Amino acid sequence: MNVIDSIVTQAAGIAAVRRDIHAHPELCFEEVRTADVVAGKLTEWGIPIHRGLGKTGVVGIVHGRDGGACGRAIGLRADMDALPMQEFNTFEHASKHHGKMHACGHDGHTAMLLAAAQHFAKHRNFDGTVYLIFQPAEEGGGGARVMIEDGLFEKFPMQAVYGMHNWPGMPAGTMAASAGPVMASTSEFKITVRGKGGHAAMPHMGVDPVPIACQMVQAFQTIISRNKKPVDAGVISVTMIHTGEATNVVPDSCELQGTVRTFSFEVLDLIEKRMRQVAEHTCAAHDAVCDFEFVRNYPPTINTPAEAQFARKVMASIVGEDKALDQEPSMGAEDFAYMLQAKPGAYLFIA
Repeated sequence: MNVIDSIVTQAAGIAAVRRDIHAHPELCFEEVRTADVVAGKLTEWGIPIHRGLGKTGVVGIVHGRDGGACGRAIGLRADMDALPMQEFNTFEHASKHHGKMHACGHDGHTAMLLAAAQHFAKHRNFDGTVYLIFQPAEEGGGGARVMIEDGLFEKFPMQAVYGMHNWPGMPAGTMAASAGPVMASTSEFKITVRGKGGHAAMPHMGVDPVPIACQMVQAFQTIISRNKKPVDAGVISVTMIHTGEATNVVPDSCELQGTVRTFSFEVLDLIEKRMRQVAEHTCAAHDAVCDFEFVRNYPPTINTPAEAQFARKVMASIVGEDKALDQEPSMGAEDFAYMLQAKPGAYLFIA
């Protein structure tokens, strides 16, 4: 593996920063301490910073040997927030904040970008500018979108933007890059079937919402298997069913909730349309009514070809051609997708 010596020599210090961040996780838009750590390190290394985009975001500005005169610029992005879950590890740097944990590796992402920043500060053997984007609120808060709305790309013009995610399951020491969709869109739905409650011994006197909801769950899978093209990826998962309060009472309503994942807006449009039709017509067939809510969250993460190819070449120069892999697209979602809607770029995996 061809790793830069100056980064290797600073690895212990960067690892200490990562462990400090891991021990003090902060949720979306609450990354005040983490942002202070990032800003403090960048300032210590002589890198000018801008704070406040996306509430707690930090952007570092590193000009190359030409002082940025050529006008070329790229962005490198790391997310900083943690997840609302309890950590049960017992090592010394385990979370000190109850109910909060860096379970998705954002502490590592932040540390990786800080390592790059430290190297850039000492070795400016490039032309143009690198913008170091430390982003809040990836875990459900859409921090990338908020930073863009706050003027990220107007204040810091760049031709391309790159991000990277640790990816358990890949062989250790490998990296992956590919053009096209690499992570899915994410949407949420809530469907309330409204029937007519009554005594369970006399179901003919009411309209039971439970079997109606069960028919919907089954029918939704035919959207995947019979409505969309087999070569187009899509997932409908009903993950919650809430109804009833007593064993001998037919409830008035039944609520279904879940998620939809796709790699394209065309498939997403189809799924939303057909889910609504299935829900409304299934209810109508049984004299029930339906409340249908469908909320689109993160769009699909789609790498542009030139930038993905460039990243792949860089990866190969570090880990070797045999360990620079094709990305297997994931149905997980990532708000870096918003940045790739606005700029060319690539989202990469590292093991």
